[in-house]
Amino acid sequence: MIYILMGVSGCGKSSLGALLSQKFGWPLHEGDEFHPLENIEKMARGEPLTDQDRFPWLLKLHEVIESVRCRGGNALVACSALKRLYRQILQHGNKAFTCCQSGSQQEVPPPPPLSSPDICFLFLHGDYNVIYQRLAFRKGHYMKANLLKSQFDTLEPPSAEENVLPLDITTNTITDMAEKVEKHLMSHKKLLLV
Repeated sequence: MIYILMGVSGCGKSSLGALLSQKFGWPLHEGDEFHPLENIEKMARGEPLTDQDRFPWLLKLHEVIESVRCRGGNALVACSALKRLYRQILQHGNKAFTCCQSGSQQEVPPPPPLSSPDICFLFLHGDYNVIYQRLAFRKGHYMKANLLKSQFDTLEPPSAEENVLPLDITTNTITDMAEKVEKHLMSHKKLLLV
């Protein structure tokens, strides 16, 4: 099973990921560590990333996910995954782009499925002001609070058919969220045994 912790910067992906990693004994792949230097420098200057900036980064994370899947392993991946297309890239790599081709003489293959049974998105969401305050007080990170609005503007919340577990950070503690994920994992394991 692979859980992708998603949401805007400052929602708690890394904190929840670290707790779940400790609880489950699974590796945590921190999405920020896969950004190319150009992306980090751009965000540090207060410039929002474009789709073109994000695509190579998302494809690198897809390779990590595929590596875990090929080994039949479990993992946690922290990645904003703000748009549906980004989530498709994480799951399907370059195949996510095939449904977007046009003007080709070749028959375009059908789009990949919205969800994979072995991947679940943990959607950490909450109030803009709460998250802004978190970012404003965060030290030593290149992602500054002034970029939060661009992330909220970009965000396409995942739909139910995307295999998502929504986690409201304004009404749940990190311990509450970890317990919900643990219950989700147990129910997933039971489904596999049926």
